Amino acid sequence: MAQEIERKFLVKAGWQPQGQGEKIAQGYLSTMPERTVRVRIKGEKGFLTIKGKNKGISRAEFEYEIPLKEAEAILELAEQPVLTKTRYLERHGSDIWEIDVFAGENAGLVVAEIELTAEDSDFFRPAWLGEEVSGDVRYYNANLIKSPYSLWKK
Repeated sequence: MAQEIERKFLVKAGWQPQGQGEKIAQGYLSTMPERTVRVRIKGEKGFLTIKGKNKGISRAEFEYEIPLKEAEAILELAEQPVLTKTRYLERHGSDIWEIDVFAGENAGLVVAEIELTAEDSDFFRPAWLGEEVSGDVRYYNANLIKSPYSLWKK
């Protein structure tokens, strides 16, 4: 079984991208806590992803590349609104950080994620890394379509 072990952090103000980002549009066919099913268009590729319920920072994950035209059609069936963001990749030593800059109703939210090989893996913490939000369900992409960042009380 495929396993995702991921930690998620807010990004401090002042961070600037290192290089080109990639536009992502993703929609959810299921946002139940027991499982999420999403379709994603990343650049010119489509993906279908099924994720199990979180157990700490781990969960089952199955991702499949699908034809772009099919991803576009499935995205039309997804819960609305569709989540949009730009993803930037940054390497620090052997670690690769995915930094997502959200758009639309989630504009202003910038989140960094790192995938690990074990829950207790060590990793480099860049200076721009802020508060950890791994266990905060408000920051799950599936929840951001229901409760967008712009509507949170600051």
